[in-house]
Amino acid sequence: MDPAILSTALAIVLLLLLSAFFSGSETALTAASPTRLQKLAPEGDRRLRLVNKLRDNRDDLIGALLLGNNLAKILACALATSLLLRLFGNAGIVYATIGVTALVLIFSEILPRTYALRHADRFALKVSPGVRLFVLLTRPLTRLIGCIAQGVLAMFGKQSTGVAPSSIDELRGAIELPEMPDEQRAMLRSILDLSEVQVQDVMVPRGRIHALDVDQPVATLIDEVAASPYTRIPLWREEPDNIIGILHAKTVLQAVCDRGNDLDSLDVMALSVAPNLIVPSTRLIDQLHAFRRTQAHMALIVNEYGGLAGLVTLEDILEEIVGDIYDEHERPENAIRIDRSGAYRVKGWVTLRDLNRRFNWRLPDDDASTIAGLVMSEAETIPPEGETVSIPGFDIEVVKRSDHTITEVRIRPCIEVAAEDEGL
Repeated sequence: MDPAILSTALAIVLLLLLSAFFSGSETALTAASPTRLQKLAPEGDRRLRLVNKLRDNRDDLIGALLLGNNLAKILACALATSLLLRLFGNAGIVYATIGVTALVLIFSEILPRTYALRHADRFALKVSPGVRLFVLLTRPLTRLIGCIAQGVLAMFGKQSTGVAPSSIDELRGAIELPEMPDEQRAMLRSILDLSEVQVQDVMVPRGRIHALDVDQPVATLIDEVAASPYTRIPLWREEPDNIIGILHAKTVLQAVCDRGNDLDSLDVMALSVAPNLIVPSTRLIDQLHAFRRTQAHMALIVNEYGGLAGLVTLEDILEEIVGDIYDEHERPENAIRIDRSGAYRVKGWVTLRDLNRRFNWRLPDDDASTIAGLVMSEAETIPPEGETVSIPGFDIEVVKRSDHTITEVRIRPCIEVAAEDEGL
């Protein structure tokens, strides 16, 4: 065989391998997880430091890898075209186009990127020394090209802004590591979700608010405060939706001790504090900061018409992280139970977020926050007892209804969903 042809073919193979190196390096260095990298490399490892430096200067990294990758591909295409023209004449152009395209797509893109994505952390550590050297050598050229690109964009009134990788996404990836205990994983997920969940998704709905009529006799009011399982109790006047204050049981106890038997002169309204009013779309993280700032533990949620929608407490937000909290004066409500048929009997006020998180379901929560609200939203009416509403993956039967409220439902997950939840 002609030595010139052999050397050209060998050069094409080497260029394709070089292109594969650049493609795989780009994928690995951008997809590698910092947490897993630290587990693979000991503290102070040189390769780990190189990976971190490369990721910190992402613009230089991507620019150098794209430059090297394109140079390798273009040169391989030029050599292949020259070689095939020599062997087949003008038809060699067609052969070069088809053959090189297939080789580049398979061996320089799909295979290296797939492998690098599946072994991103180890691949990144292995290629970091070579990539670091190439980035240093090509930095003047890549920065010149970057300036030219920004100049062209500026001519059209556009600006180039770098997009940094999301630290939240990296943290979520670390949480999903198999070494993380399930209970801790669930709590950490909930902490990250505080910035996405709204108070309307966790609030105590208006119909379940325990409030007292401030105009009833003082003795009766004190008895109800003492019998209440809550320390902070809303007070209403004229109608239950008209909340005018929040009463703390400890304040009432102190006032009773100070007055002894003279309870008739006790002004309950003077002991209460004005309620905090918020809107349903308030994020949990914002409300948590508000509770800390104002030293309040309860806020009332009002809708767009000024009507009472529900309330949220500091405990409600904490329960989003650690799960239900009960003290010695509270009894756990049997809101969710499994009947003999294997279906789930659920109270209507249970939130869709709680069900999805507890059973790993995917009940849609865009238009409703409770299971009763979901049934009415899907049926576009208030279904009677015994009627079943079907949504993707679930059959939900109305078991009990009180006036215009669905108080209990029976949920039967479809076989496919149940099998997926059990890992089958």
